[in-house]
Amino acid sequence: MDLGIKGKWALVCAASKGLGKGCAQALAREGANVVITARGVEALEATAAELRQAHPGAVVLAVAGDITTPEGRAAALAACPQVDILVNNAGGPPPGDFRQWDREAWLKALEANMLTPIELIKATVDAMAERGFGRVVNITSAAVKAPIDTLGLSNGARSGLTGFVAGLARQQRLASRDVTINNLLPGPFDTDRLQATLRGSSAASGTPVAELAERRRRAIPAGRFGTAAEFGELCAFLCSRHAGYITGQNLLIDGGSYPGTF
Repeated sequence: MDLGIKGKWALVCAASKGLGKGCAQALAREGANVVITARGVEALEATAAELRQAHPGAVVLAVAGDITTPEGRAAALAACPQVDILVNNAGGPPPGDFRQWDREAWLKALEANMLTPIELIKATVDAMAERGFGRVVNITSAAVKAPIDTLGLSNGARSGLTGFVAGLARQQRLASRDVTINNLLPGPFDTDRLQATLRGSSAASGTPVAELAERRRRAIPAGRFGTAAEFGELCAFLCSRHAGYITGQNLLIDGGSYPGTF
């Protein structure tokens, strides 16, 4: 299927590895030009080189910096001639007990996982509407629907973004101009984030990481952890011309882990 986004410009945040990298790979494969960001220069440049080699028809630009800062956002936006596709992503805050978190920890989580996506959306959606096409995909978490007790910082910040998007995505001046805003809610994927969560649980319970990982895997109906590549493919479809009638949605991709009907 031709997704109809060849030549479009995509800004993909936190794309040097994990789910962000999977999204950048899928978009570049479809012929979209991608600007990728991350804080780690070495990993970012390695990913950019990998994408250029695999997809020579796409322009790939790497912008090292902290997307949660005004300077990082300005640099990323300046590198992109126009933003037709925005994939918001940022590393999740650390697990723990809410009794351990001070105000600064909460503000840092809100900045990374709520306010930064909102700032990038604010900087791009009106121009998308003027051009008559735009796609925003926010990578949040399955914990928005089924909160995990040790991820309170993430639960709170990402739920705030979810509520904001629910209203914004339904503004007629955006939706009627083929600008969609959706959230992708990943469940257990084989990423550094999963390993960090497992280590946190291990430290709290005294259970070895390997044992916790196996318990988690067995609890997934699909019988496995997800891959960044398959996550990226779903993201690319949401960014496609074919997904213009999907907006304001929270799409779980969790191997069937969520037990509810809705």
